[in-house]
Amino acid sequence: NKNIDVLLNNAGVSTFENFEDRSEESFTWVSNVNLKGTFFCIQNYFNYQKNNNAGNIINIASIYGLISPDPRIYGKGDRKNSEVYGATKAGIIQMTKYFAIHLAEKNIRVNSISPGGILNTKTPQSKNFINEYSKRNPMGRMANVDEILGAVIYLASESSSYVTGHNLVVDGGMSCW
Repeated sequence: NKNIDVLLNNAGVSTFENFEDRSEESFTWVSNVNLKGTFFCIQNYFNYQKNNNAGNIINIASIYGLISPDPRIYGKGDRKNSEVYGATKAGIIQMTKYFAIHLAEKNIRVNSISPGGILNTKTPQSKNFINEYSKRNPMGRMANVDEILGAVIYLASESSSYVTGHNLVVDGGMSCW
């Protein structure tokens, strides 16, 4: 059993105003947290870990880095997912692939997870959103947090020791359509 440090990089914010009202500050804030934050976490982890000749980075992306949000799932008052959020999550998937190649010589694996909609039990999404999202998901529901944690546990474990540069999609089949 090797002891390998794991960086779980969960940088992620969004903005919810309509795109035609989006300010440069709002766009920059999402880009800074999601992309720059991911980059600097990887850079700092690499500088800390490079002499150990082993490591594991797991970035959290999103299905919205692969597909566009379906506007039919949002009702009045729902927080609509933004274009800048999706663009930054697609960027995280690309950074994952880039660093998987460039950090492989130091035995540092880099993967990402793209979760689909996760049911928020503390501040639930609207009933309309949950219903509309579920209708458009092959599994007919949103994910529970523990279903995403299983993907993290797999990528953090020795069971995935030959996996790098992969974006593990955990979305109930939503991105298949």
